[in-house]
Amino acid sequence: MAKILEAIYEEDFLDVSYGYRPGTGPQDAVRDLTRKLQFGRFSHILEADIRGFFDNIDHNWMIRMLEERINDRAFLQLIQKWLKAGILDTSGEVIHPATGTPQGGIVSPILANVYLHYALDLWFEKRIKRACNGDALIIRYADDFVCAFQYKQDAELFYQQLNERLGKFGLEVSPEKTRILLFSRSMLKQSETFDFLGFEFRRAISRKFKLIIRRRTSRKKLRASIAAFTEWIKTKRNKKISKLMATLRAKYRGYWNYYGVIGNYGSLKTFYYRTRRILFKWLNRRSQRLSYNWAGFEDLLNQFLIPAPKITEKYPSKQLKLFV
Repeated sequence: MAKILEAIYEEDFLDVSYGYRPGTGPQDAVRDLTRKLQFGRFSHILEADIRGFFDNIDHNWMIRMLEERINDRAFLQLIQKWLKAGILDTSGEVIHPATGTPQGGIVSPILANVYLHYALDLWFEKRIKRACNGDALIIRYADDFVCAFQYKQDAELFYQQLNERLGKFGLEVSPEKTRILLFSRSMLKQSETFDFLGFEFRRAISRKFKLIIRRRTSRKKLRASIAAFTEWIKTKRNKKISKLMATLRAKYRGYWNYYGVIGNYGSLKTFYYRTRRILFKWLNRRSQRLSYNWAGFEDLLNQFLIPAPKITEKYPSKQLKLFV
């Protein structure tokens, strides 16, 4: 089902949609947003959060949207049955949801993209952008999206219409997580920061005195990653050291691959040195005797080829050198 839906809708989805699509990922969304903010005429950002998106997808609207491109009644009925399938709760009770898609289901991501393609993407591109007096932009990864506007009045008008539009499809934004902020190159000191896909975006001056978009790991995500690392080593510290180091190596590589964007080396170092100290502490609690001093601990990391912080993002063009 997922493969069939993907084949049908890949030619329909707009370029502003990045989540759960072949050949795209969060790094692509982050990189393209950076490039468009750098070279576009955008001075205001609206960051928004859809409250309980996967739990509030309206089944009737979902089927109506699918009927726009699919005429196979048996296939649609299969999706409808899947949407209404019971979920076994931890208490042993079977819950039959009236709305939403089962999170973790293989078909859920593509259905979520279809839903927001009609509810948000097309509306923004066909209606909002045409009604704006200046430039407007939307970048969406699954249910996480950011909009940029040249003029504040366009951003405010969009915000006024957003809840009404989403409400039509059984959705709503979280007021406490939705705001309009200044992001102007002409008012650099007053410009604010915003988070998207785990990164903090802000305007800054480069070492060559050029206006750039600077990205770093968001403070919230950095703290959460360190807390998750601490919980992992506390519970797994008594595992065989070779298995522990293999998992640690994979964790660091995954972290560098995701957060290793140009200009974010400082945040990578912070994560690395804090987690190293946490690792040193909990490895020394494997027994009542001190297992490692710092020299022995460094030898252990070197022996198992634990990777150091690394910028993994490549320059796709000469223009992106402006972000350094």
